[in-house]
Amino acid sequence: MIIVNTETVEGYSMQTLGLVQGSTVQSKNAFKDMGAGFKSMVGGELGSYTKMLEEAREIAIQRMVEKATSLGADAIVAVRFNSASVMQGAAEIMAYGTAVKLVKN
Repeated sequence: MIIVNTETVEGYSMQTLGLVQGSTVQSKNAFKDMGAGFKSMVGGELGSYTKMLEEAREIAIQRMVEKATSLGADAIVAVRFNSASVMQGAAEIMAYGTAVKLVKN
């Protein structure tokens, strides 16, 4: 599966199959959340949250790819990410794009 944030794939024309998306909501446990709270008082990267968001992006991408595959797609173009705080310590990550069938030029 080709996944790009561009609107085209060089060397191919495309048949649009539709919008696909994948999302997940992730949270940290209370102890890590307290540790991040203390860290935010002194500044610096919140490593546990960075790791959580990286894992969430991978899950969202995989779910998006599964939906594109079920449509018979060869690629997903115009891929974007969105994140939102659902509650304190929990975030939703969404990956979305357009599933396409590629035709070699």
